[in-house]
Amino acid sequence: MKIIVPMAGRGSRLRPHTLTIPKPLIPVAGKPIVHRLVEDIAGVLNQDIDEVAFIIHESFGKQVEKDLIAIAEKLGAKGTIYYQNEALGTGHAIMCAKDSLSGPAVIAYADTLIRADFDLDTTADSVIWVKQVDEPEAFGVVNLNDNGEIIELVEKPQEFVSDLAVIGIYYFKDVAVLKNELQLVIDNNIIHGGEYQINDGIKQMMEKGMKFVPGKVDEWMDCGNKDVTVDTNSRMLKFLLDDAEETMVAETVRIQNSTIIPPCYIGENVVLINSIVGPNVSLGNATHLTNTKIQNSLVQTHAHIRNAKLNNAMIGNHATFDGDFTSISIGDYSVLE
Repeated sequence: MKIIVPMAGRGSRLRPHTLTIPKPLIPVAGKPIVHRLVEDIAGVLNQDIDEVAFIIHESFGKQVEKDLIAIAEKLGAKGTIYYQNEALGTGHAIMCAKDSLSGPAVIAYADTLIRADFDLDTTADSVIWVKQVDEPEAFGVVNLNDNGEIIELVEKPQEFVSDLAVIGIYYFKDVAVLKNELQLVIDNNIIHGGEYQINDGIKQMMEKGMKFVPGKVDEWMDCGNKDVTVDTNSRMLKFLLDDAEETMVAETVRIQNSTIIPPCYIGENVVLINSIVGPNVSLGNATHLTNTKIQNSLVQTHAHIRNAKLNNAMIGNHATFDGDFTSISIGDYSVLE
C-alpha cells in the first residue's frame, strides 16, 4: 500500500505562520499536521505501508524534505519527494508523482486531520472518504445509489443531493487507473477553475462503470486558517488524552509556581513561571511563559511570552510577546512588546 500526499502550497489562509513554514508542517498537539495525517491513515488502513510519496514545492528546501522522508521511515516505508512548482490543480499535483502511481494507494491532501474506524472495502475500485455535514451546500458531496455506491460527485449543490462531504482522502485499488484517466484530462486540456482536477479523472472512471463506495470518518478537522487550526489543536488534544497513547507533558518541563490544566501538550525544555496553562494548549519545545494565563491556544517552539492573558491564540517559532492582546496570531520571529 502507498500513501500519496499532495502538499505543494504553503497555505495563504494561515499566514503569517506559513510565510516561513509550509502549512502541513505546522505542529498540532506537538506533531506536524502531515505527520499526524499519515499516521492516522496508516492506522485506518491497518496494512503495511510500502511508500509515502510527498508532492511539494521545490522552495520548501532540503530540511523539509528530510523531515518528510523521516515520517515515512517511521512507518517502515520508503519516502519519496516529487515537485509541483506550478499551482495547476489537484490532478496535476497527483501526476507529478506519476512514477509512484501503481498498485493500491491512498491519496490524501495534507491540510486536514481525521479520526476514523472503518474496514476498508478493498473489493471496490475506489473508496472516497466522506463526513456527514450540516451544510452540504458548502462542500463537494457524493450522490449514492440504492446499493450505497457513489454514482456522482456534486460540487456545492444548491439543492439537496446528500449530506456526505468529500474530505480529500481517496483509496484506489489500482491507482494506475486514475493515472491513466488524469493523463487524458491533461492531454485534452480539461480544466475547471483554471486547474486540472482529480474529480475529472474520477468522473471518467465512474463513466466506465468502476465501483466507488464511501468510507465515513468520525471526525474531520480542518487546518485552513488560524481559528480552525486552534480549534483542531484543542480537539486533537482531547483525543490524545482519551487515547493515552502519547506523552502529553515532557519530563524536562520546568514548573515554578504554575498550573497545567489538561489536556495540554507541553514540549521539551519548556519553562513555566507564575503561569496557568490550559485547557487545550500546545507549547512547543523550549518555550518560556512568565506571568501568563493561556488557554485554547497553539504556540510553536522557542517562543517567549510574558504578562499575557491568551485565548484562541496562535504564536510562531522564536516569537516574543509581552502585552494585553488576547486572541492573537503572530508568525515566526515576531516581537510584540
